[in-house]
Amino acid sequence: MRIVLQKVSSAKVLVDKKILGEIGIGFVLLVGIENSDGQKEIDYLARKISQLRVFADQNDKMNLSITDVKGSILSISQFTLYADTKKGNRPSFINAGDPEHAKTIYQAFNQSLTNHNLRVSTGEFAAHMEVNLINDGPVTIIFDTDHK
Repeated sequence: MRIVLQKVSSAKVLVDKKILGEIGIGFVLLVGIENSDGQKEIDYLARKISQLRVFADQNDKMNLSITDVKGSILSISQFTLYADTKKGNRPSFINAGDPEHAKTIYQAFNQSLTNHNLRVSTGEFAAHMEVNLINDGPVTIIFDTDHK
């Protein structure tokens, strides 16, 4: 799995101009899945993200987790994180997970985040989405379970 995490002060996702998910302070997660991903990757990433300390404490140091600040997550499926751009000018997505498998893993991942006492909003799997966010910091962190 690959996740691009952005710490935000607010974010929302729209499909056909309708807001499907909206959060205040928290994380926007762009979630990419490949066919080899399973429960091991889900557990690892849900734990890492729920415990990631990137919010400012009283001394303005990045020392608090999303649960400490009572933040939320906006989770967006993003197969393009597995784009292969090595050859030509049109990316190949052959490394992205099969849609049926990816949807199952994506839903299980979001449920795992919820099981870590996080509020999770989502977009719509495989839909064309508009994601609006205000990146706070900016803080952007990339997770890749192939490189943990």
